[in-house]
Amino acid sequence: MKKIAIFASGGGTDFQSVIDANEREQFCIIEYLVASKAGIGSIDRAQKHGIKPLVYDKAKYESKSAFYQDVAKTLKAAGVEYIVLAGWLLVVPDEFIKEFEDRIINIHPSLIPSFCGMGYYGLHVHEAAIAHGVKVSGATVHFVEADVDGGAILAQRTVRVYPTDTPETLQKRVLKTEHKLLPYCVKALCEDRVIKQGRRVKILR
Repeated sequence: MKKIAIFASGGGTDFQSVIDANEREQFCIIEYLVASKAGIGSIDRAQKHGIKPLVYDKAKYESKSAFYQDVAKTLKAAGVEYIVLAGWLLVVPDEFIKEFEDRIINIHPSLIPSFCGMGYYGLHVHEAAIAHGVKVSGATVHFVEADVDGGAILAQRTVRVYPTDTPETLQKRVLKTEHKLLPYCVKALCEDRVIKQGRRVKILR
């Protein structure tokens, strides 16, 4: 069974969705939670489920680069094969991406290539979608490359945008979709059902 690490920066509801799905179906071993700071809800979730946390502590690491180097070393030593960014707000450096090429995925709360890239995170994404007047939004799981949110797309799901929506109500519905889409993609990766050829990605049934 393949080992994965999940990176999170907040409360960890996307993280929890993978935990719950894996407890039902047992498709991977969640070896580590990597947290971008101490005191976040994701760490509590990890500890509750016996998942080891690695936490970015500014007092311990002289730079974010040093932190990523330490994380890469730890994950490789543990045999981690895939990395899942689930609400991770720190930009991943090129060196780290190369260490795990085509083995890092991210979930983003829009239909990429719309409303993505630097500055598009959290409510900012949904504010932009509503301001633009789109009729559908959704969630995207994609491979991570140096271009922020620019990697090949694994899967997308749409969410209708209503005239009465606020960024908060749209975020809530998109999040429900994320909680289904992310575990689906992680399971497919861990079961070797993802075929990637350049930017074309196919998930086998």
